[in-house]
Amino acid sequence: MDIEPGELTVGQLAQRSGVAISALHFYERQNLIVSRRTSGNQRRYKRDTLRRVALIRIAQRVGIPLAEVAAILALLPENRTPTRQDWERISKCWQAELDKRILHLEQLRDDFRDCVGCGCLSLDRCSLANPYDALSAKGPGPRRLVGSGGEPCHPGKCA
Repeated sequence: MDIEPGELTVGQLAQRSGVAISALHFYERQNLIVSRRTSGNQRRYKRDTLRRVALIRIAQRVGIPLAEVAAILALLPENRTPTRQDWERISKCWQAELDKRILHLEQLRDDFRDCVGCGCLSLDRCSLANPYDALSAKGPGPRRLVGSGGEPCHPGKCA
C-alpha cells in the first residue's frame, strides 16, 4: 500500500477531517496542504495535515478568504511538524483582524436595530440620534458605528 507510519490516504484524511476528497484536492492545488506521491501516484498526507485542514475550515466558516489562510499557513515550517509555539505564533498574526471582524458582527447583532447614523432617517429614533442628518458632517457611512479614523465601534463609544 506504500504508506509510511503517521501518513494518511486521501480517503482517510477526508473521513477524519469531514472534508470531501474533491475539496482536499482543491486545497492542494491552492497550496494550502501538501502530499507526497507513492510509486503508484497516490497521495499520502502527513497526519499534521488534519490541523491545517481544520484551520482552513474554521477560517472559511467565518469568511476569511483562502488567500489570507494560505499566507498564514505559509508561515508554518515545511521541514517539520509544526509545534504548539508555531501555531500560537500564526494565530497571533490575525488577532487584530479577527477582533475587528468580531466587532463588526457584534454591531450587526446588537447595534443595527437602532439609529446607526447612516442618514436614512427612517427609524423613529433617527430624529433624536441624528436630527436632520447632522452626522453627515462627520463623513460618509453609519457614523454611530464608525470612529473618526474609520475603525468600527459601538454607539456612544466612537471617538
